[in-house]
Amino acid sequence: MNIRTDFPFKIAVTEDQRITLPDGTDLSARLWRPESQEPVPLILEFLPYRKRDGTIARDEMMHPWYAGHGYACLRVDMRGNGESGGLMEDEYTAQELQDACDVIAWARAQPWCTGKVGMQGISWGGFNALQVAALQPEGLEAIITICSTVDRYADDIHYKGGCLLGENFGWASQMWSYSSRPPDPALVGDQWREMWRARLEAQPFLLSTWLRHQHRDAYWEHGSVCEDYSRLKAKVLSVGGWADGYRNTIAHLVENVPGTKGIVGPWNHKYPFYAGPEPRIGFLQEAKRWWDRWLKGIETGVEDDPDMRLWLMYSLRPKPWFDARPGQWIAEPDWTQTEIKSQSFVLTQDGSLNAELPTAPRPFEIYVNSPAHCGAAAGEFFPFAFDAELPVDQRQDDAFSACFDADVAQEECDIVGAPNVRLRLTPEGETGLVAVRLTDVFPDGTSAMITWGYLNLCHHESHASPEALTPGAPIDVTLTLDQIAYRLPAGHRLRLAVSTQYWPTLWPPAHAKGLTITGGALSLPVRPTATDAEWRFEPPETSPPWDHEVLRAASYARDQHVDMRTGTQTLRFTMDNGLNRDLAHGLASGSGSVETWTIGEDPLSAQAEITWEQELRRDDWDVRTQTSSNFWCDATHFHFKATLTAYIGDDVFFEKTLTDAIPRDLI
Repeated sequence: MNIRTDFPFKIAVTEDQRITLPDGTDLSARLWRPESQEPVPLILEFLPYRKRDGTIARDEMMHPWYAGHGYACLRVDMRGNGESGGLMEDEYTAQELQDACDVIAWARAQPWCTGKVGMQGISWGGFNALQVAALQPEGLEAIITICSTVDRYADDIHYKGGCLLGENFGWASQMWSYSSRPPDPALVGDQWREMWRARLEAQPFLLSTWLRHQHRDAYWEHGSVCEDYSRLKAKVLSVGGWADGYRNTIAHLVENVPGTKGIVGPWNHKYPFYAGPEPRIGFLQEAKRWWDRWLKGIETGVEDDPDMRLWLMYSLRPKPWFDARPGQWIAEPDWTQTEIKSQSFVLTQDGSLNAELPTAPRPFEIYVNSPAHCGAAAGEFFPFAFDAELPVDQRQDDAFSACFDADVAQEECDIVGAPNVRLRLTPEGETGLVAVRLTDVFPDGTSAMITWGYLNLCHHESHASPEALTPGAPIDVTLTLDQIAYRLPAGHRLRLAVSTQYWPTLWPPAHAKGLTITGGALSLPVRPTATDAEWRFEPPETSPPWDHEVLRAASYARDQHVDMRTGTQTLRFTMDNGLNRDLAHGLASGSGSVETWTIGEDPLSAQAEITWEQELRRDDWDVRTQTSSNFWCDATHFHFKATLTAYIGDDVFFEKTLTDAIPRDLI
């Protein structure tokens, strides 16, 4: 990575830029801009993740770089976070999006701004960049959205295919902790206690809200830009990673929003200039091309770039983490007029994927009833820690699945796009799910994940109005697996694996029973084999990194334990984000968490516990919060208990416990 110290413009930094909203609430922001008398365009990043300690490492590598190239960068903490006033109620509320529009209006009125605005963000910031763009505030000309989604119900951290994701609870627990931190007294003065107590008293455990919307309803339609793509008038650059949970957004936007360009690398849930696995790219240089064209009117040629630039991943033996992922960049000039063709396979009784399509496929019966712990090889839904989070050898889950294998590939096969699977099933119960995985089977039997998809069978006709299954009555279901770009080598086999459980990625159905597969087909998107690299990016470049002192190093551990006597299986993820002191303002910040996911032979035994600790200190100021959340279920309800304790030194400043029981609704 090239660290740049010389820029066309000298940079001025405002550490606590106050922005007063129309309702009188003050937001706190960091502002970087050129030391110039000429106004410049604005790049806005609008987040709840605390600019002074939460995102400071990546902010320092990115926003000064933009400012040094002639842009004002405004990194705003949303209301109720960091040193901003007000309270936060939920993610992507109408208030949040209006606040962003008001910030844009405020910035455009400043003498240093030309009135041209771009929004950029990853994850939360990528979500609200899309959602704000759909509101069409005056002056918002372009956005760069990274690791985001167009559909908050079908393709977010809460539900997928109508199934309840384990990360729904995980994310609620994380925000329960993240939002518990106080403002910094160095900026807000003595009112920090009053502000902190107000936040803690009002803070919800959002799992309660999210579980009260188990179907696709108006709650999820809000903020889902797929409801009306025509609302997106700003120019969109969409970026993602194959190791991230949000890998479908790029294709959806390119297909539905004219002029959108997409980039997908092998990356986890990080900005591409420091993401892993490598190769990283010169994301800031690429972004500058986008901003220069749409905010400054400079002809950079971005509108002539290929619609999609994708890292075609080569086959690699599975490991919990790769520092680098071999492959090559491929480019699709027109994603709607691509040379990618569909190759069809039918499922057969002998467990094969037959590419020779018979006139009338023979009916068959294959029964599958996966044990509750099937899914342990999946890895993390959102790899984030640059450590043991990726899918491992799939053979342990294949053993609990109905598997269909194609003949050994006689030549390389480039799979590019979203595979489609059709199944005819006869369920035994009134509820159920299927998890479908596509894997790369090595000659020695090693099974490496390619891509996957999930479906709550009660949702096979509608996510908005699901219906209970009729035991013994056959149904036809269709699953679109997640987008991928993957080269299956000659000498390997393609495997389609179908299971009825996928723990802890998916919470088990209320009445978990088996099903019989009586027919099915796979439609595989196959691209003409790529030879030479079809695109090249510049190497990563950043501004100087965060100037800090490491007081405690970060660490990560992932363990699996099986109680041979009871059959209970436990997955535990232990993460210490370390403790670091900012050498400019002196604040030390750190955090850590432990996740424990446990399940026995009975799917209703599923339970999870997540603890977090946040710590902040400076001189004689020392505060911390500890949170603990537990999630479990029975046949009719989901249950949780969440506790939060805040300390000043060793003294308890605040504590509360929330509990709830939410009826299960065909999940």
